[in-house]
Amino acid sequence: MLLVSVSSYAADAQMQQALAQCQDGKFDEAINTYEAILGGGRESATLYYNLGYAYYKTGQLGKAILNMERAHRLAPNDPDIEANLEQAYSLTDQMQTIEPIFFVRWWHQFTNIFNSNGWAIAFIVLFVIMLLGIGSFLFADIIALRKVGFFTAIIVFCLSIVALSISISQRNDVLNSQEAIIMSASVTLTTSPDKNGTEMAVLHEGTHLSIISELGEWIEVQLKDGNIGWLRKSEVEVI
Repeated sequence: MLLVSVSSYAADAQMQQALAQCQDGKFDEAINTYEAILGGGRESATLYYNLGYAYYKTGQLGKAILNMERAHRLAPNDPDIEANLEQAYSLTDQMQTIEPIFFVRWWHQFTNIFNSNGWAIAFIVLFVIMLLGIGSFLFADIIALRKVGFFTAIIVFCLSIVALSISISQRNDVLNSQEAIIMSASVTLTTSPDKNGTEMAVLHEGTHLSIISELGEWIEVQLKDGNIGWLRKSEVEVI
């Protein structure tokens, strides 16, 4: 893992001091210096990356990944930052997944058939079918067709509400989500925002996830594999 030079940043006494501390292996001191610079309201990709490097060298993988992610956002095309961030992620523990209850798993699989736009299109199609059913009920001359139209309209109306609800929910998940990194050594993902919730997975320091919503001290999160659950807000830090 490479230490980025200070030359690409406005070199001043603090940055030079922090860089020298890293080069001398005084990583705890370098962390304090870099954090002080950030506390003064300054930021850059180099600053965040070097801070991440210092955390990496002290074995604080979560904070290392967090700051490298912040550096990557400021310099998304920097090959050194990308390579070292990938290396840091490779050191995170693999998630130990616990299978959710079958009907929860089926519901997640069902809702993930389409994205938000796909469910919106499904709603429109179902709504049109419902209108055709209503038209058949009101204007058909054959009683059997009127009955079919009536029951079709009711069933399709219910399905259209489901499709619209899923579309809105997925869209809100995207618009309101925030990316975060787990800071604790090991946390448990649960099915509900309380300590008695069913365990879904064991997550480890450095795991990347998206925050969907908050409820008191709990947050609802989505993992990269699509699983959604709850954990304590204090166990993560937003990128």
